[in-house]
Amino acid sequence: MAHTERAAVFDVDGTLVDTNHLHVVTWWEALRQAGHQVPTHAIHRAVGLPSTDLVAHLLGDDRDPDQDAAISAAHKALYGQYFDRLPALPQAGPLLRRLHREGWTVVLATSAGGAELSALRRAIDADDAIAATASADDVDRGKPAPEPVEHALELAGVPAERAVFVGDTVWDMRAGSRAGVRCVGVLCGGIPRGDLEESGADAVYADPAHLLASLRQGPLA
Repeated sequence: MAHTERAAVFDVDGTLVDTNHLHVVTWWEALRQAGHQVPTHAIHRAVGLPSTDLVAHLLGDDRDPDQDAAISAAHKALYGQYFDRLPALPQAGPLLRRLHREGWTVVLATSAGGAELSALRRAIDADDAIAATASADDVDRGKPAPEPVEHALELAGVPAERAVFVGDTVWDMRAGSRAGVRCVGVLCGGIPRGDLEESGADAVYADPAHLLASLRQGPLA
């Protein structure tokens, strides 16, 4: 690999596509259908964990784990109703295309796969700029474990010190920090700046548009 190679790894939900609150509502309904009343603010803070981990995090160890698969399946079906209209966050596609033009290898690191990932990529509308996608299906442990970010770096062929990871949740910042990459937080997923900074964010921006407008000064300069 040329020494100039560098990777920009992006979380997708809440970072490039405005889906976190759709996830909150559809998880809330899936949990409600299974007989669980979980406050939406608690669900919001759990978004970004893989499905099985999210259910365990919200319901605890004394839940009936035999329900987990049905709850996840219900969420998947409810959330799937939105696939044709997932809204990209401001300037998400242009940000990825600009980084690609400037020589960054752009990789998505997401717990989404299959039809959901296809819908997210359609929303971003920058397939020409995306070199690879690291899906949760490819690793044993999802965020906040470092594996999803490490897998993205393997796909990019870039060492951790030549990579930046952009995400919107505490789980993203922890995963990126554990993988040894510089972490950039965005506020558009609804998680407060202080929480992102405490979890390892080196810099925090409002959304992809703010990051794009600040490229000259920031970690992606």
